[in-house]
Amino acid sequence: MPPVSIPLILEQLHSLITMQTQRQWQYCLANNAEEIDYRAFQQERLEPIERNENDYLVFPKGGQLAWFYQQFTIPQHTGNYELEGLHCRLNLTWWAGEAKIHVNGELACKGDLFDSSTRLSLSPNAKPGETFEVAIALISPGHDIGALMKSELIFESDNPAQPDAGFVATELKILSRYLEKYQPEALPQVEAALQALPLDTFQNRAELDQALAVVREELMPLAAPIKTRQFHVMGHAHLDMAWLWTTDETWEVGQRTFSSVLNLQAEFPELTFGHSTPALYEWIEQNRPHLWEKIKAAVADDRWEILGGMWVEPDVNLVSGESIIRQFLYGQQYFLEKFGKTAPIAWLPDTFGFPQQLPQICKLCGIEAFGTGKLHWNDTKPFPHGLFNWRSPDGTELLTFMTPPNVTGIMDTNPITMTNYALKWEEQTGLKDIFWIPGVGDHGGGPTKDMIQVAEKWRRSPFFPELKFSTAQQFLNQVKDTPNLPVWDDELYLELHRGYYTVHRDQKEFNRRCETLLRQVELWGVIANALGEDFDHNDIIRDLWKKVLFNQFHDILPGTSIPEVFVEANRDWQYVIDTGEKLLEEIFGAIATHIDLSKPPHPEAKPLLFFNDLNWERVEIISSQKSGLARSHSRSRQAYFLLCNLSSSANLERS
Repeated sequence: MPPVSIPLILEQLHSLITMQTQRQWQYCLANNAEEIDYRAFQQERLEPIERNENDYLVFPKGGQLAWFYQQFTIPQHTGNYELEGLHCRLNLTWWAGEAKIHVNGELACKGDLFDSSTRLSLSPNAKPGETFEVAIALISPGHDIGALMKSELIFESDNPAQPDAGFVATELKILSRYLEKYQPEALPQVEAALQALPLDTFQNRAELDQALAVVREELMPLAAPIKTRQFHVMGHAHLDMAWLWTTDETWEVGQRTFSSVLNLQAEFPELTFGHSTPALYEWIEQNRPHLWEKIKAAVADDRWEILGGMWVEPDVNLVSGESIIRQFLYGQQYFLEKFGKTAPIAWLPDTFGFPQQLPQICKLCGIEAFGTGKLHWNDTKPFPHGLFNWRSPDGTELLTFMTPPNVTGIMDTNPITMTNYALKWEEQTGLKDIFWIPGVGDHGGGPTKDMIQVAEKWRRSPFFPELKFSTAQQFLNQVKDTPNLPVWDDELYLELHRGYYTVHRDQKEFNRRCETLLRQVELWGVIANALGEDFDHNDIIRDLWKKVLFNQFHDILPGTSIPEVFVEANRDWQYVIDTGEKLLEEIFGAIATHIDLSKPPHPEAKPLLFFNDLNWERVEIISSQKSGLARSHSRSRQAYFLLCNLSSSANLERS
C-alpha cells in the first residue's frame, strides 16, 4: 500500500479545484408530476432537504417530480488557488426516470435512468462573481425512489501545456496505482516529491502550478512504463430492443443515438463506433433513409464497425440451436447484402449466460471471436479470465474476451476508472493492450462530446497509457496470437440472473411452439415441392422467423421487461402461429393429393392423415383435441389411418 501521506496530499490538491455543493440545494415536490414545467416550478415553495447516509438527496418513488434549486457564485479562489480563467463545470449524478437541468432559466441538459450523469459546462472562462441559477427536475422511477446522488463544481484547465492542480493530482494518483502494483519501492520518491510542495504557503495559482510542474518533471521517468500500455477505444451504445420501454421507443432512441454518433464523427474524425443488431439497422434503412446512407458511408470508411451478426442480441439458453443459427443466418445475410461483409465477432454484452455449444455454432456460422461483459455481474465467484479460448463439447475452440463492465448503463473516459480496469485486466491476462467502450447504453445514447474531449486530454498525459480510437476487430488482431491462452471447457454461467427461466412462462411456451411450427412448415414444404408442388413461401417464412428471433431478445423471452412489452410480443407470437398453421394446413392438403386413397379397407371408411415430422417413430394417443379430422370420426369404426412418417423407409404407412 502507498504511504498514507500520498492520498492525503492528492486529495488536498483536488480540493483546490472542487466545490462541494450537495448540502446547499433547496427542494420541493411538484404538485403536478405529469409535465416538467419550469414556469410552474417558479411558483413552488422551496425548502432544505436532508441528505441520507450516502449523501444522497432522496425523494419518493412512483413517478414523483422533484425540483432542486441552487444559485452558484464563482469565488475568486479556493485557498489561494485562483479560479479565474478555468473551465467551470457542474458535475452531477442522479437516479431518475427523467432528468432536465435548467441553467438561468434555459434547458441545458436532459437525461434518464441510464444517461444519469453529466459534466455540464457553466463557463469555459470562469470569472469571479459570475452567478448561475440551476434548477434540476427529476422524476423518480416507477419502481424505485429518486435521488440527486452527487453534485459539485469543478474547475479545469483546457490548456494541456498548463494543467491545473486537480489534473496533476489525478496523474500522480495513476502513477501511484501502477507503482503500488509493479514498483512499490519507488513510492517513497513520490511521497518525497509531494511533501516538497508548498501546499500551506503558496500565495497564488502560478506559484503552485510551477511547483507542480517541477514535481511532474521529477517523477516523469517513473511513468515511462505506463506508456508501454495502450487503450483501444471504441464508442458504443448498448441498446435494449425492449426492456423498460416498448419497441416504438427503441426505434426513436436508435435514430437519436446513431445521429449523435455521426455528428460527433464529423467533429472528431478519429472517433470509431461499433454496434450490433441488424433488426435496428433494417428499421433505420426503411424509415430514415438519409441517416441510413450516412451509416453506410461510415461503415465503408472503417469508422463504424458492424458487430454481432445476430438479428438481435438474444437469449441463448432458452432457444433451440436452430434459432441461434437463424439469428446468424438472417443477421449475416443482411450485413452482407447491405455492407458487403459479415460480422466476424459475436457480440452479446448483456445476455444472461451462454451454453457450451455456442463456440461450435459460432464457428460453423463464420464467427471468429465472441465478446461479452455480462460475467462481470457474477455475484458469488468472479469469472477468472479476460481473454481465453472457449471450448465446446466437440472440441471446437473460439477466441473469447470479456468486454468492460457496463455500470448503470454508462461507460465513460474517467481516467481513474480506466486505470483500475486496466490493472485488473493486466493481472488477469498479462496483456498491456486494453479494450475500452465509452458510451451511454441500455437506452442508447452512445459516446458524448465530453467523453471524447476527456480522452483526448488524457492521451497527451505522460502519466496515462497510450490511447487510440480503434475497433473490436483491431484490438483482437493485436491480442489473438497471445501464447498459452487459458481454455474454458464449460458453459459461461451467469450467477446473478438465476430465476429468469421461470419468469413469464407464456413467453417460453410461445417460443417453443413457434420454433416447432416453423420447422414443420419448412420441412413439409420441402417435401411438397419434391412431390411436384410449387410452394414459394420463403418471404413469408423469413418474416415469421424474424418476428420469432426478435422476441428472443434477452429481455423479452427471459421475461424481464415491463408488461407493455409482452402485450406487443404476444401479438407477434400469435401472428406467427396463425400464419404458420395456415401455411401448414395448405401444405398438408397438397401432400394429401399425392396419396392414393382409392382403395379403402371398407367401402364407407374415410381416411385420416397424420404427419410425423420427427426422425424417429412415435407412439401417441390421438384424441379429438389433436385433430379436427379425428374429432369427426372419433365415434366411428369406419375410418382408417394413414401415417406420413419420416422415420420409416417408406414415407407412408397404412394401419
